[in-house]
Amino acid sequence: DIPDLGRFDNVRFPLPPNFYDDYRGREAAKVQDMSIEKTMLMDYDLKMFDSTIREFSILRMDSAQRATNDAYYAKVHADLKKRNLSGRALTEWKYQRYMRDYLSTAASMDRNIERTLDYLDRKGLTENTMVIYMSDQGFYMGEHGWFDKRFMYEESFRTPMVMRFPGKIQPGSVNNDMVMNLDIGPTILQAAGVKAPNDMQGKSFLGRVAKKGAVTGGTATPQPWRNAIYYHYYENGEHAVSPHFGIKTKQYKLIRFYTRVNTWELFDLESDPREMTNLFGKPGYEKITATLKKQLLALIEQYDDKDARQLMNL
Repeated sequence: DIPDLGRFDNVRFPLPPNFYDDYRGREAAKVQDMSIEKTMLMDYDLKMFDSTIREFSILRMDSAQRATNDAYYAKVHADLKKRNLSGRALTEWKYQRYMRDYLSTAASMDRNIERTLDYLDRKGLTENTMVIYMSDQGFYMGEHGWFDKRFMYEESFRTPMVMRFPGKIQPGSVNNDMVMNLDIGPTILQAAGVKAPNDMQGKSFLGRVAKKGAVTGGTATPQPWRNAIYYHYYENGEHAVSPHFGIKTKQYKLIRFYTRVNTWELFDLESDPREMTNLFGKPGYEKITATLKKQLLALIEQYDDKDARQLMNL
């Protein structure tokens, strides 16, 4: 929103420790085209220069908003031109600009969520409404030198989610179970007292986040629950991210890349949370690799992923 332009302009954000990742041992990461250094566009991504793409992105503004927006970015552009940056200095400038715009957008989103919650209060709907706020995925904030998403690495794989359900969910409580986006539907249905159809692949986690005895058909910790989750990225286009599928457990992640590159990656998330060291094929990891492949194949069968099933046999 216009009121949030420049909100973080006086903040300098620290570079992530792996901002200058060399992608050693990770072939799919080497061939991607989503780096802040080489890929991030001044107009589309940083909203500074006049272009057809930029014009389209701000058509919803009225004349006053447009004037404020253009005046703000004109100053940013003039400052950049004056600096005459290149190399790493320019890359790090782009990162700071990206972070400031991104978090200004987050501040705008936060304020508008407040408006929505205030509406529920005014209409007397709060006590009978379950609110779920989540993204469709995570996002890279400079980790691995990237922006955007797509990869199964933690920063884009993990998805933020916050819930509010007065009388059912304890405010401030945290749940670390492995939840997937396909669990959202069954969870909403349980909250509404409706049985989920048998062909829905997810399962309700309402009983796992609610206070004991607060919801029908569940307790605070119903059993069993999954100990691994499955992911498949099918696209072979934007940002040159190689299609891949994989499995994540509490400690390990195994990924199978195909099409652009044909390779496996294995990470120990406890010792290497930033996923910098590919352990696949390294001595000493044969047993865990075999176990993860077996679990991965079971999930492929569970979700009837025919493409992945065929690739597992190659």
